[in-house]
Amino acid sequence: MAEAARDADVIAFTPKSASDAPATAPLLVRSVEPRDKLAWDRFVDAAPGAVFFHRAAWPGVIERTYGHKDCSLIAMRGGEVAGVLPLNLVKSPIFGKSLISTAFTVGGGVLAADAQAREALAAAAVDIGEKNQVDCVEMRFVDAALDGWVTKKDVYAGFRKQIPADEDENLKMIPRKKRADVRKGIKNQALAVDADADIDVFYALYAESVRNLGTPVFPVSLIRNLKDAFGDDMELSVISGPDGPVVGLASFFFKDEVLPYYGGAQPAARALHAYDYQYWSLMRRAAARGATVFDFGRSKYGAGAFDYKTYWGFEPEPLHYQYKLIRAKAAPDVNPMNPKYRLMVNVWRRLPLALANRLGPIVASQLG
Repeated sequence: MAEAARDADVIAFTPKSASDAPATAPLLVRSVEPRDKLAWDRFVDAAPGAVFFHRAAWPGVIERTYGHKDCSLIAMRGGEVAGVLPLNLVKSPIFGKSLISTAFTVGGGVLAADAQAREALAAAAVDIGEKNQVDCVEMRFVDAALDGWVTKKDVYAGFRKQIPADEDENLKMIPRKKRADVRKGIKNQALAVDADADIDVFYALYAESVRNLGTPVFPVSLIRNLKDAFGDDMELSVISGPDGPVVGLASFFFKDEVLPYYGGAQPAARALHAYDYQYWSLMRRAAARGATVFDFGRSKYGAGAFDYKTYWGFEPEPLHYQYKLIRAKAAPDVNPMNPKYRLMVNVWRRLPLALANRLGPIVASQLG
């Protein structure tokens, strides 16, 4: 294990022996600077196991939107990036204080070229967490990567599947019952897709949908900040029926993948089969852009969204979230399936929409 000499912003790791180290320059872990962002994203683009939430812009978007400090770290060796760790310090009077990678997303964690860089970045994150007296440091991995950290793998699952370029082949991959629903959406000439939708139109659909689910809505500034940060790698789409917009979807493009991320629909969308059609039409647009993987995101075990994704033929893959407990005695369990929060969920569903939209961003800012 490497020894470390630390100050506030830089950690210099000197291996104990030649067998512990790459045959190159020493490893340095330090706070990210604006000049690092291009090199950071080049590393992410080339790294196996990277997800969209490793992109350099994410922690800054979270800081600008919610005020949670960007504490991101980068590992350098010989002038080259050896690893990255997007981090936000999330403070909440309700849920406590945590250092999270990547906050307000479903993925993240240490992304490193080798074990030495991975361990160094994790150690530096723990050091920041201890200095800030957080409850825990949280890494949202696909696979568990850190020894000695508390691991939870029974809460969320991810869903990913190939999307063939051929439309007929793609349809055949969808189970028969769901395929019939998709065909109804395709044949419904009353449905129209706008793949360059207005932010406010999307947000109105999303805000009403999450209120109906009992979830506080994030501020519209989050969508504006994400669009500014990611440009054409973020798509806002809206499907309209005979009486106006009924479905809104915010999606991200990354490498050969497309990730539908924020979605909301009015109740009228079900009868129109617009909810199914939005995902099908996104698959086709993504395939036209060269994407070959459809990342359906995460869902909680036992949730309706979990079942919905299996109906499309996606197989759940457990996600491994890891925690280094600092002040906390146990890993956090902040999710609406937790009986502790069921009353809040049920009350929120009954709020007038205008009130929910006013209060939502205040509460949502604490749900990192």
